[in-house]
Formats: sequence, structure tokens, C-alpha cells
Amino acid sequence: MTRAANAAFESRQAQSETRIVKAIFPNTTNHHNTLFGGQALSWMDEAAFISATRFCRKPLVTVSTDRIDFKEPIPAGTFVELVARVAQVGRTSLTVRVDIFIESMYADGQHQAISGEFKFVAIDDNRRPTPVLD
Repeated sequence: MTRAANAAFESRQAQSETRIVKAIFPNTTNHHNTLFGGQALSWMDEAAFISATRFCRKPLVTVSTDRIDFKEPIPAGTFVELVARVAQVGRTSLTVRVDIFIESMYADGQHQAISGEFKFVAIDDNRRPTPVLD
């Protein structure tokens, strides 16, 4: 990649970073009073989709997820921050890494609890793969 192309990629990557903060309330928890894994995956896919769309400004579909690591349960009564960043770009696809950080409502600091990658393909009007970048 040329220096100019690398600079353009890094600029798009920075502009597409997406951060979403959620409060963990009882309606999002399981029988252990921790965040339901399916809810976490849904939020992660949404954050990844927003980041990917900001990066290329094209219609996209999720085609796969890769290694979602649940490092620790996320208890009710905490905040989470989802951070999505484009990690890799191919011709018609891109990969977004999403990390979820736990934050106490009543103390400073956060730490990572969940991470994973989501792969998207850009599609045209006929729903066929199209280049991510023109």
C-alpha cells in the first residue's frame, strides 16, 4: 500500500470508529442476572455495521462472525461501552473488531469483557458483491 493510500485508509478508519454506551438493566439479563449473550452479540453486530457503513458508505450485509470471546460475565447495574473499529479491508469485504468494556456505575475505570470480529460484504442494487472502496 502506498503512503497516500495508507493515510487515506487510516483517516477513514479513524472516522468510522463507533462507540455506543448501554446501561445493563434487568430486561437485558439472563437467569444469572448478567447480560444475555445474545443481546451482547446483537449490540456488537449493530456497532460493527455502523462502523463498516461509516467506513465505505455502501450497503453491507454481515457474512460471518469470528471468535467471540466472553472473558467475563457483565452484571446488571453496570455500563458497557462498545467500541467498533474497521480492522481489515479486502476488495468486497471488510472486518470490524468490536470490544465491549465494563464500567461500574459508581466507580471510575473500565476493562474489557467481550471481543470479537464481524465480517461484512458490500453489495450493489442486485445484492451482488461490489468493491468496498471505489
